[in-house]
Amino acid sequence: MLTLTYEYKLIPDKKQIEVIEHTLSVCRSVWNYALRERKDWFKSRKSPVNTCSLIQEYIISPDQKSRGSSPAL
Repeated sequence: MLTLTYEYKLIPDKKQIEVIEHTLSVCRSVWNYALRERKDWFKSRKSPVNTCSLIQEYIISPDQKSRGSSPAL
């Protein structure tokens, strides 16, 4: 069996470079925003191991921002 591989090299012009860089910039900012939201959500719901109840633990509603905030109406 003969396997052929091809290699293509893109040579974008200046306008295409601007569009590609803008697209990557938007993707990066969306990713970073979503990551920050996820980290904040996780951080607001974790509790230290030495303070967790062994019998039961209060589960926070996903609508609440943090432990100190009031429930969403």
